[in-house]
Amino acid sequence: MTIPSVTLNSGFDIPQLGFGVFRVPSAQTERVVSEALEVGYRHIDTAAIYGNEDGVGAAIESSGIPRDELFVTTKLWNDRQSGDQPLDAIRESLDKLRLDYVDLYLTHWPTPAKDTYSHAWSKLIEIRDAGLSRSIGVSNHLPEHLDRIVKDTGVVPAVDQIELHPAYQQRDVVAWAQANGTRIEAWGPLGQGKYPLFENPAVADAAAAHDATPAQVVIRWHLQKGVIVFPKSTHKARMAENLDVFGFELTADEIAGIDALDPGDGSGRVGSHPLEFN
Repeated sequence: MTIPSVTLNSGFDIPQLGFGVFRVPSAQTERVVSEALEVGYRHIDTAAIYGNEDGVGAAIESSGIPRDELFVTTKLWNDRQSGDQPLDAIRESLDKLRLDYVDLYLTHWPTPAKDTYSHAWSKLIEIRDAGLSRSIGVSNHLPEHLDRIVKDTGVVPAVDQIELHPAYQQRDVVAWAQANGTRIEAWGPLGQGKYPLFENPAVADAAAAHDATPAQVVIRWHLQKGVIVFPKSTHKARMAENLDVFGFELTADEIAGIDALDPGDGSGRVGSHPLEFN
């Protein structure tokens, strides 16, 4: 099985389907990531605030997989955006991950009340130029934040990792990204259980038509929309199931049906709002 890749504006390729470790307990992370690598994932997404970079690093080190076959992302937490703190933070993350560089480093939230996100972005550019991360991007940034950091630095993020699932599609952010050469990554790609997504006929009927699970249908929808996605599971069988999405293709009508699941009023949002989370 070959997982498709997309090319970032940095020139580096990123596997379009990866594995996330949000809320994976630190004591379980090494086992969980080791199993994900055994199943076939080569793209791992973590963050300093998750408290499990050590486990990710241990799993990578013991896997025996060549470094150039892996794509590793981590993120700068909100309390490290000022001064030279981003440089200290990436070095701490690299120590925990047991790596010389990450493939992608993100600012985790804009935290607009602090007004440090543009400065943090300028420091990520330094981090990239120092070879500590091959590509740099942001997470949870809205068009107004993206416009500001590009205006201030002239550098367009390689990715914006946002909450994105059929019930909450953030079309304004996606449109900005498409217009500016930024790739969208989806966190919470299955809606995190808040929205009765899997029972919706648009998803359930497509699953029946393709002899797939509802989760596989939603992951496939993301992939066919060009989104980079990394579902999370601590169960090896579910990890394998989430990866087994390349044997079928949704029709244009099925995609349109799932597209229509966003009511457009923001009610499908599960996580915090970027304008309010500080």
